[in-house]
Amino acid sequence: VSTAMSSYSRRVSPAVSGVKFDTAHRKKASPNIFENVNQDVLVKLFEKAGDLKAVERAWSVLALHQDPEGISKALMALQQDKKDKCMLITGLTRQSLKFR
Repeated sequence: VSTAMSSYSRRVSPAVSGVKFDTAHRKKASPNIFENVNQDVLVKLFEKAGDLKAVERAWSVLALHQDPEGISKALMALQQDKKDKCMLITGLTRQSLKFR
């Protein structure tokens, strides 16, 4: 059993076997994940989230914001609005959720 565990730990941790990760060859991350998003992609995103007004929300986000930064801010605002509505329904406020 100890042999199986030691071989498993070598496969999981590259530092054990002497191999180090080379961060220089990593794929560069996109500065904005909404850079090339279109209406169809947003509709699918909203539909998977269970939004009944997916088409309307996607259209409103893209109609108001043409740049990727504006789209991401609009999507974050929609997420915050959803959280605020949920808190309103449950009767909670942000003040009551803060710890003292």
